[in-house]
Amino acid sequence: MSEIKVMLIGDNTDAPWHPLEPARQQLAAILGDEFALTATEDYQVFSELDHNQFPLCISYTDCWKRDLTPHQTAGLLRYVAGGGSLLVIHNGISLQRSYELLQMIGAKFTGHPPYQPLAYYRSAAEHPLLEGVENFNLDEEPYLFEFDPFTKKTVFMEFEFEGRRYPAAWEHAYGLGKVVYLQPGHHAPSFQPEAYRRLVLNSARWLSSHV
Repeated sequence: MSEIKVMLIGDNTDAPWHPLEPARQQLAAILGDEFALTATEDYQVFSELDHNQFPLCISYTDCWKRDLTPHQTAGLLRYVAGGGSLLVIHNGISLQRSYELLQMIGAKFTGHPPYQPLAYYRSAAEHPLLEGVENFNLDEEPYLFEFDPFTKKTVFMEFEFEGRRYPAAWEHAYGLGKVVYLQPGHHAPSFQPEAYRRLVLNSARWLSSHV
Protein backbone atom coordinates (compact mmCIF):
# COMPACT_ATOMS: atom_id res chain seq x y z
CA MET A 1 0.00 0.00 0.00
CA SER A 2 1.47 3.34 -1.04
CA GLU A 3 2.06 6.15 1.42
CA ILE A 4 -0.54 8.93 1.64
CA LYS A 5 1.03 12.26 0.76
CA VAL A 6 0.64 15.03 3.32
CA MET A 7 1.51 18.72 2.92
CA LEU A 8 2.60 20.45 6.16
CA ILE A 9 2.74 24.25 6.06
CA GLY A 10 4.27 26.44 8.77
CA ASP A 11 7.02 28.91 9.55
CA ASN A 12 10.63 28.71 10.65
CA THR A 13 12.26 31.95 9.51
CA ASP A 14 9.31 34.13 10.52
CA ALA A 15 7.71 32.24 13.41
CA PRO A 16 7.14 34.53 16.41
CA TRP A 17 6.16 31.72 18.80
CA HIS A 18 5.83 28.33 17.09
CA PRO A 19 8.64 27.29 14.70
CA LEU A 20 7.73 24.52 12.29
CA GLU A 21 10.75 22.22 12.53
CA PRO A 22 10.17 20.78 16.05
CA ALA A 23 6.54 20.05 15.14
CA ARG A 24 7.60 18.56 11.80
CA GLN A 25 9.93 16.12 13.55
CA GLN A 26 7.17 15.04 15.93
CA LEU A 27 4.57 14.67 13.18
CA ALA A 28 6.94 12.67 10.99
CA ALA A 29 7.49 10.23 13.86
CA ILE A 30 3.77 10.00 14.66
CA LEU A 31 2.62 9.50 11.07
CA GLY A 32 5.34 6.97 10.37
CA ASP A 33 5.37 4.85 7.24
CA GLU A 34 1.68 5.31 6.42
CA PHE A 35 2.20 8.90 5.33
CA ALA A 36 4.79 10.78 3.27
CA LEU A 37 5.19 14.20 4.86
CA THR A 38 6.31 17.22 2.82
CA ALA A 39 6.98 20.39 4.84
CA THR A 40 7.23 23.93 3.50
CA GLU A 41 7.25 27.56 4.59
CA ASP A 42 6.01 28.65 1.17
CA TYR A 43 2.39 29.78 1.57
CA GLN A 44 2.07 29.91 -2.19
CA VAL A 45 1.54 26.15 -1.94
CA PHE A 46 -1.95 26.93 -0.60
CA SER A 47 -2.91 28.39 -3.98
CA GLU A 48 -1.83 25.25 -5.83
CA LEU A 49 -2.95 22.41 -3.53
CA ASP A 50 -4.54 19.46 -5.32
CA HIS A 51 -6.36 16.92 -3.17
CA ASN A 52 -5.67 14.20 -5.72
CA GLN A 53 -1.94 14.67 -5.07
CA PHE A 54 -2.10 15.59 -1.37
CA PRO A 55 -5.26 14.19 0.26
CA LEU A 56 -4.28 15.86 3.56
CA CYS A 57 -2.90 19.29 4.43
CA ILE A 58 -1.71 20.16 7.94
CA SER A 59 -1.64 23.80 9.02
CA TYR A 60 0.95 24.74 11.63
CA THR A 61 1.16 28.33 10.44
CA ASP A 62 2.35 31.03 12.85
CA CYS A 63 1.08 33.97 10.79
CA TRP A 64 -0.71 35.97 13.47
CA LYS A 65 0.38 39.28 11.93
CA ARG A 66 0.66 38.31 8.25
CA ASP A 67 -2.13 37.92 5.72
CA LEU A 68 -2.43 35.29 3.05
CA THR A 69 -2.93 36.63 -0.45
CA PRO A 70 -6.41 36.32 -1.99
CA HIS A 71 -5.06 33.58 -4.28
CA GLN A 72 -3.63 31.61 -1.35
CA THR A 73 -6.89 31.93 0.58
CA ALA A 74 -8.98 30.93 -2.42
CA GLY A 75 -6.68 27.99 -3.13
CA LEU A 76 -7.09 26.54 0.36
CA LEU A 77 -10.86 27.06 0.28
CA ARG A 78 -11.03 25.35 -3.11
CA TYR A 79 -8.82 22.50 -1.90
CA VAL A 80 -11.02 21.63 1.09
CA ALA A 81 -14.39 22.33 -0.54
CA GLY A 82 -13.33 20.18 -3.49
CA GLY A 83 -12.53 17.13 -1.36
CA GLY A 84 -9.24 17.75 0.43
CA SER A 85 -8.82 17.47 4.19
CA LEU A 86 -7.33 20.01 6.56
CA LEU A 87 -5.81 19.24 9.97
CA VAL A 88 -5.23 22.43 11.95
CA ILE A 89 -2.89 22.07 14.93
CA HIS A 90 -2.61 24.65 17.74
CA ASN A 91 -1.26 27.87 16.18
CA GLY A 92 -2.36 26.72 12.71
CA ILE A 93 -5.58 28.55 13.52
CA SER A 94 -3.64 31.76 12.83
CA LEU A 95 -5.11 31.38 9.33
CA GLN A 96 -8.10 33.11 10.93
CA ARG A 97 -6.73 36.46 9.74
CA SER A 98 -8.71 35.59 6.63
CA TYR A 99 -12.40 35.69 7.54
CA GLU A 100 -13.10 33.06 4.89
CA LEU A 101 -10.61 30.64 6.47
CA LEU A 102 -11.87 31.51 9.95
CA GLN A 103 -15.29 30.26 8.93
CA MET A 104 -13.85 27.15 7.30
CA ILE A 105 -11.94 26.25 10.49
CA GLY A 106 -15.08 26.99 12.50
CA ALA A 107 -13.78 29.15 15.36
CA LYS A 108 -11.71 32.19 16.24
CA PHE A 109 -8.82 32.09 18.70
CA THR A 110 -9.46 34.80 21.29
CA GLY A 111 -6.41 34.44 23.55
CA HIS A 112 -4.97 32.17 26.20
CA PRO A 113 -4.09 32.23 29.91
CA PRO A 114 -0.50 31.32 30.83
CA TYR A 115 1.09 28.00 29.82
CA GLN A 116 0.20 25.52 32.57
CA PRO A 117 -0.76 21.90 33.38
CA LEU A 118 -4.08 21.00 31.76
CA ALA A 119 -6.33 17.94 31.86
CA TYR A 120 -7.88 16.79 28.57
CA TYR A 121 -11.10 14.78 28.44
CA ARG A 122 -12.98 12.88 25.78
CA SER A 123 -16.27 14.71 25.19
CA ALA A 124 -17.91 12.41 22.63
CA ALA A 125 -19.15 9.01 23.75
CA GLU A 126 -18.22 7.28 20.50
CA HIS A 127 -16.15 8.81 17.72
CA PRO A 128 -13.62 7.21 15.35
CA LEU A 129 -11.12 9.96 16.18
CA LEU A 130 -11.12 8.82 19.82
CA GLU A 131 -10.39 5.15 19.15
CA GLY A 132 -7.64 4.12 21.57
CA VAL A 133 -7.45 7.66 23.03
CA GLU A 134 -7.77 8.02 26.79
CA ASN A 135 -8.00 11.20 28.86
CA PHE A 136 -4.55 12.73 29.39
CA ASN A 137 -2.65 15.54 31.13
CA LEU A 138 -0.33 17.97 29.38
CA ASP A 139 1.47 21.25 30.04
CA GLU A 140 0.03 23.49 27.33
CA GLU A 141 -1.30 26.92 26.39
CA PRO A 142 -5.05 26.90 27.15
CA TYR A 143 -6.25 28.34 23.87
CA LEU A 144 -9.76 29.80 24.07
CA PHE A 145 -12.14 30.18 21.12
CA GLU A 146 -15.25 31.91 19.89
CA PHE A 147 -17.19 29.47 17.73
CA ASP A 148 -18.65 30.38 14.37
CA PRO A 149 -22.42 29.84 14.86
CA PHE A 150 -22.95 28.94 11.20
CA THR A 151 -20.70 25.87 11.11
CA LYS A 152 -22.11 22.57 12.34
CA LYS A 153 -19.28 20.91 14.23
CA THR A 154 -18.64 18.04 16.62
CA VAL A 155 -16.47 18.79 19.67
CA PHE A 156 -14.84 15.51 20.67
CA MET A 157 -12.31 16.67 23.27
CA GLU A 158 -12.29 19.35 25.98
CA PHE A 159 -9.77 20.68 28.48
CA GLU A 160 -10.40 21.85 32.03
CA PHE A 161 -9.43 25.33 33.21
CA GLU A 162 -10.43 26.87 36.54
CA GLY A 163 -13.21 24.35 37.04
CA ARG A 164 -14.79 24.71 33.61
CA ARG A 165 -14.35 22.70 30.44
CA TYR A 166 -13.58 24.29 27.08
CA PRO A 167 -13.34 22.92 23.51
CA ALA A 168 -9.96 21.41 22.66
CA ALA A 169 -10.73 19.53 19.44
CA TRP A 170 -13.52 19.48 16.87
CA GLU A 171 -14.35 18.27 13.38
CA HIS A 172 -16.80 19.13 10.64
CA ALA A 173 -17.40 18.77 6.94
CA TYR A 174 -16.73 21.65 4.55
CA GLY A 175 -18.07 21.10 1.06
CA LEU A 176 -16.68 17.73 -0.05
CA GLY A 177 -13.80 17.92 2.43
CA LYS A 178 -13.24 17.65 6.16
CA VAL A 179 -11.61 19.83 8.82
CA VAL A 180 -10.19 18.78 12.20
CA TYR A 181 -8.78 21.18 14.80
CA LEU A 182 -6.51 19.98 17.63
CA GLN A 183 -5.59 22.49 20.33
CA PRO A 184 -2.35 20.97 21.76
CA GLY A 185 0.88 21.66 19.87
CA HIS A 186 2.75 24.61 21.42
CA HIS A 187 6.16 22.91 21.11
CA ALA A 188 7.73 19.46 20.75
CA PRO A 189 6.83 18.24 24.29
CA SER A 190 3.15 18.88 23.48
CA PHE A 191 3.26 15.89 21.13
CA GLN A 192 4.70 13.46 23.69
CA PRO A 193 1.63 12.02 25.49
CA GLU A 194 0.81 8.68 23.92
CA ALA A 195 -2.91 9.53 23.91
CA TYR A 196 -2.26 12.70 21.92
CA ARG A 197 0.03 10.93 19.46
CA ARG A 198 -2.77 8.43 18.84
CA LEU A 199 -5.24 11.29 18.38
CA VAL A 200 -3.01 12.92 15.74
CA LEU A 201 -2.62 9.61 13.92
CA ASN A 202 -6.36 8.90 14.13
CA SER A 203 -7.03 12.36 12.69
CA ALA A 204 -4.67 11.83 9.76
CA ARG A 205 -6.20 8.45 8.99
CA TRP A 206 -9.78 9.66 9.32
CA LEU A 207 -9.23 12.78 7.26
CA SER A 208 -7.48 10.98 4.41
CA SER A 209 -9.80 7.95 4.31
CA HIS A 210 -12.72 9.68 2.59
CA VAL A 211 -10.76 10.76 -0.48
